[in-house]
Amino acid sequence: YSTVIEGDIHPRQAPAIAMSLRQFARASAPLFGLRHNAPLVGSSIARSYSTVIEGLKYMQSHEWAKVEGDIATVGITDHAQAELGDVVYVELPEVGSTVTHKATFGVVESVKAASDVYSPISGEVLAINDDLADSPGKVNDGAYGEGWMMKIKMSNPAELDDLMDATQYEAACEQ
Repeated sequence: YSTVIEGDIHPRQAPAIAMSLRQFARASAPLFGLRHNAPLVGSSIARSYSTVIEGLKYMQSHEWAKVEGDIATVGITDHAQAELGDVVYVELPEVGSTVTHKATFGVVESVKAASDVYSPISGEVLAINDDLADSPGKVNDGAYGEGWMMKIKMSNPAELDDLMDATQYEAACEQ
């Protein structure tokens, strides 16, 4: 999108403008009978071969959280990346911003669809995976490893109780 929004706009404004445009497109799509994204569920092939890691917490919307002390590392699941296909763009929040439990924090775009990504936990964003700006395919290569998206200092660890463990997440993916 850099060639579209050059000129008087500061480069630091570009991600916020791009996110606003995507939000507008998502909100406007139904008015024209269009779908703004494809669902992340439904493929029996992806379900059969997706990896689920013990010890992580999962959301129904296919995000995961790895908790170490009061820090949670967050990303999308292997199931989600398989459903999306080749990831070509990842939009993440700014370091220092606050994310909210079960609220959108960014977007993952693939050759198939664009999908909002939701935070499994509330807190302050301590770090984002800057490598995803130049290499968004890392999400496909290692959803639980080098494809992590952000690290959050949790403000309400009790929210983890709303998340699924590996067994519950596997069962949810099989439905």
